[in-house]
Amino acid sequence: MKKEKVIEFFKTLQAIEPEPKGELNYTNPFTLLVAVVLSAQATDVGVNKATPALFAVADTPEKMVKLGEDKIRGLIKTIGLFNAKAKNIFKLSQLLIDDHNSQVPQDRDTLITLPGVGRKTANVVLSMAFGIPTIAVDTHIFRVSNRTGLAKGTTPDQIEEKLEKNIPDEFKFHAHHWMILHGRYICKARKPDCSNCPVYDLCAFKDKSA
Repeated sequence: MKKEKVIEFFKTLQAIEPEPKGELNYTNPFTLLVAVVLSAQATDVGVNKATPALFAVADTPEKMVKLGEDKIRGLIKTIGLFNAKAKNIFKLSQLLIDDHNSQVPQDRDTLITLPGVGRKTANVVLSMAFGIPTIAVDTHIFRVSNRTGLAKGTTPDQIEEKLEKNIPDEFKFHAHHWMILHGRYICKARKPDCSNCPVYDLCAFKDKSA
């Protein structure tokens, strides 16, 4: 997609939602980190149903470690892969205490050393918790990027690199959320809602419907 169209694309989404927000519920950087780890291969809605009870008793690394892996597991058992996620949350909480003064690191390279934290999770935390512009390529952003022509690629890393290059700085902070919301509610995986798409005229998707 040419630069002029990229600018128009994000200006259009900006006009609809000037201050987009993530849909995961959290109270501080630590609970955000936990929520994002829990959201892997799960819906935000499903995570938000489980986390109120968890965060009510464990909203710091110390409280999470004190809670213990078994009780963490019991509180998140409605979420997919809850066994592995409980183990990762317990371990990352202990590591935050031992190595990071109980603080969530503010750089990607350190974040991805934590159990259950990949590049996408790290980018979400950096953006939402610390206001650092990042592009966290999830399934929605991967799909929207390829369909519209914003960025073509076969891996999330390829898409991230191209979006970082193609998106003007003025849009980078909110671009992640604009694209996720667009993919979640308009440019859906099985059947995109092209008739209600605000960027229909800019989209390069060859199979788009009128």
